[in-house]
Amino acid sequence: MDWYFILEKVALIIIIFAISLGIAAYSTYAERKIAAFMQDRLGPNRAGIFGILQPLADGLKMFMKEEIIPRTSDKFLFLAGPGIFMITALMTSAIIPWGGTLEIMGRHITLQATEIGVGILYIMGVVSLGVYGIMIGGWASNNKYSLLGAIRASSQMISYELAMGLAILAIVLMTNSLSLREIADYQTGGHMWNVLKQPLTFLIFIICAFAECNRTPFDLPECETELVGGYHTEYSSMKLGFYLFAEYVNMFISSAIISLLFFGGYHLPFESFFTNTLGLRGNWLTIVQTFNFFGKIVFFIFFFMWIRWTIPRFRFDQLMRLGWNILIPLSIVNLIAMAILKQVGIS
Repeated sequence: MDWYFILEKVALIIIIFAISLGIAAYSTYAERKIAAFMQDRLGPNRAGIFGILQPLADGLKMFMKEEIIPRTSDKFLFLAGPGIFMITALMTSAIIPWGGTLEIMGRHITLQATEIGVGILYIMGVVSLGVYGIMIGGWASNNKYSLLGAIRASSQMISYELAMGLAILAIVLMTNSLSLREIADYQTGGHMWNVLKQPLTFLIFIICAFAECNRTPFDLPECETELVGGYHTEYSSMKLGFYLFAEYVNMFISSAIISLLFFGGYHLPFESFFTNTLGLRGNWLTIVQTFNFFGKIVFFIFFFMWIRWTIPRFRFDQLMRLGWNILIPLSIVNLIAMAILKQVGIS
């Protein structure tokens, strides 16, 4: 048994989880600052310089808040809901390829917790499980607003996962792979980014990503003006924090998947120029690729936030109509078109 390999993977998993939680925490700070800028306000500016310690203050507040469990709730499921939602959000980061390979003390360390040939199926399966955390929490609260929020979340995710899955099939059809690393590698070495080849697929996928993350304009499961707080109305303390942070973890992972599927992932634009002309190779190339990947992720996180403070919320009937009557038929037509182009050798 290669104990060094096991230690490398354990260390990588811990680092990935820490980065995911750190970015989720500071995404709350970025969300407030971006909202403040767009609304001509200051935003958080008390905890630390420019309010930079605000996420730490929020986390401490969540831990220090009183733990309230409704008397009529199903206690076990009430406690399990936030945990399921948080665990499934973090599990998706396990197969994301964050960069190439580092050579340290003669050992080659791949910047990916695990590589499986069916990474796309793993992502879709784990994302589908996330709705159980919302459903269980909403139902176990024994509150009508929580239950309505949970029902909205489940119907919304079922609707948009179909269109998302069909959009991903178009990418799989073109790249002939279910592996996230192979899909990212396909977009280098003379190939264009997938967003340039399949702009309609990208549009369908990113709309579905907003719905999957419960982000505006698809934040109907926690619509404050109608449902108080939606599925987490009865939650307090860190259980509420799990629901809130998991949403930002999902946004982080969604941004990473969008970058991998459509924008070359960790690969640099015109990578041959950096490798052949500038001589960027080995560990330095891997480090630059990783920073490039996180730069793309940060851009899409900003895009999620920009949309939130720009576009108003849909009504629930409009949301369902968009999913079933527009996105699913459009994604089917897109998939058929890609199959025809593949068959005639154009794609």
